[in-house]
Amino acid sequence: MNTQARPYLVGITGGSASGKTRFLNELGQLFNKNEVCFLSQDNYYKSTEHHTKDENGHVNYDLPSCIDLDAFKTDILKLCNNEPVKRREYRFQHNEQLGKWLEYLPAPIIIAEGLFIFYEKEIFKQFDLKIFIDASEDVQLERRINRDTNERNISREFILYQWKNHVKPAFEQYLLPYKEKADVVINNNKHFNNSLKVIEDHFRMILNQAQNTQLNIEKSL
Repeated sequence: MNTQARPYLVGITGGSASGKTRFLNELGQLFNKNEVCFLSQDNYYKSTEHHTKDENGHVNYDLPSCIDLDAFKTDILKLCNNEPVKRREYRFQHNEQLGKWLEYLPAPIIIAEGLFIFYEKEIFKQFDLKIFIDASEDVQLERRINRDTNERNISREFILYQWKNHVKPAFEQYLLPYKEKADVVINNNKHFNNSLKVIEDHFRMILNQAQNTQLNIEKSL
């Protein structure tokens, strides 16, 4: 018999370079691993041969079909059933090489993040809280240029090509329609300090409720 309360499932999405990773990193510093589990869609990219190429022969990584959403959904359900999950790290620079094994452990709060987690209906409907991190197009493009030139050694010319032909169309089709369906929209043009505090306080409340619920379950056994 399962004597653990169901975890509180949070979905966090937003456009490329909207600040999801930074927000999650700062949020992660506020909680212990036994309190919050972070599951990233980034580690569910399929191998390159399964990806779609555009008319110029360039792989389009900004399509839901690039992600193994079925595996992502399965692992979310495992964590919600208090089962641990193991997954290979996806290496953006060397996607054909196996990354290290990552282990995700059940926790009272589970955060699933990624570009297409709201687009997949079976995943979307599982979330107890849906967060959309937003920033203006100009801000996102500037951040992406800085990130991809410095961290991924991609030329500015190709970054702009991807933005126009892959990133922007995908955002408009697969992300933007779900902004109005989010419970919380975080504006991250400059900073998200106030929003981070609001989410932290909400999570503290959820953790207290989870602790009380678990105590009641144990008392009833």
